[in-house]
Amino acid sequence: MDRRPAARPDQDQDRRVLGKPADRGRAAGFLVRNAVGGRVELFVDANGGYAVGQARRMADALADLGVTWFEEPVSSDDLAGLATVRSSTMVDIAAGEYGYDLAYFARMAPVVDCLQIDVTRCGGYTEWLRAAAVAAAGGLEVSAHCAPNLSAHAGAAIPNFRHIEWFVDHDRIESELFDGCLDPHGGSVTVPSTGAGHGLTFRAEAAEPYTI
Repeated sequence: MDRRPAARPDQDQDRRVLGKPADRGRAAGFLVRNAVGGRVELFVDANGGYAVGQARRMADALADLGVTWFEEPVSSDDLAGLATVRSSTMVDIAAGEYGYDLAYFARMAPVVDCLQIDVTRCGGYTEWLRAAAVAAAGGLEVSAHCAPNLSAHAGAAIPNFRHIEWFVDHDRIESELFDGCLDPHGGSVTVPSTGAGHGLTFRAEAAEPYTI
């Protein structure tokens, strides 16, 4: 007796539509590229979702679309996998956002093209500067991961700073709870040259509705 479940009438069609991950990535990429045009750089974050072979094939598909940034193509714990993907593509490979000490960044630096540092995870501004120095020693630039209004000031203090990930939900929270937030419209921000520290002032009255 054949115990296999009966195929749905549309099952073969579903498989044709879904295809392999690289095929789906290429199809989605074409849609995005057509929407934004050729003058906008495309960045992709896989959040560690691929195996090494899948990530290599996806990188090929992304390169065809002019993607310049492939973040965490495999798990950030898989240093050998990151190195393998990096060696097989012209797309910049990025990782490091989970780093919490210098040893982590020292291990990560040789297997990426741009080292991500999260100021809220790495140990604050002092460790940010030390991690950025680790990157610089390896000839790498640094990308600030999230917390944009905290990260901008740290980024302005180093010579090998590439860009900030301007995470919309972080920006929304920061703008609601703090005065002195920066305006990213136009694609860049300018850190004020006056005042001390990060320039943010806590708005206690704005936070009051969230107290428990």
